[in-house]
Amino acid sequence: MAKEKKNVFTGTGRRKTSVARVTLTPGKGKITINNHDIEDYFTDKLLILDLCQPLDVTKTREMFDIDVKVNGGGLSGQAGATRLGITRALLQFDSTTDKNSENSFRKILKVEGFITRDARKKERKKPGLKKARRAPQFSKR
Repeated sequence: MAKEKKNVFTGTGRRKTSVARVTLTPGKGKITINNHDIEDYFTDKLLILDLCQPLDVTKTREMFDIDVKVNGGGLSGQAGATRLGITRALLQFDSTTDKNSENSFRKILKVEGFITRDARKKERKKPGLKKARRAPQFSKR
């Protein structure tokens, strides 16, 4: 059995078909995704903004170094999965604070809607249709 490291917080996030395993360690705010810098991995600035929202809301952006292992899906799903993983790791970090307290991370993140997993996935294709709901074009003659 592995030793539990102190000051290491983990969280798993899922979105669409992406799965992200997030590890928070005390540091200067460096974010590494699949052994790449965040700007190299996510070229779209909006995705970077989206995944850093839990850190900005809780004002912990410069407190932790974040290491993420993410696979599956596209970049948007991976960013959403990473955001949920960061949120869950922050909740683990703040587990000693009273949940009813005004400045608990749980209350702050819940108001922003970061704790809830986005369960939307692609709908399966049905037989006789071109896509999930798209029917073939009707021809009268």
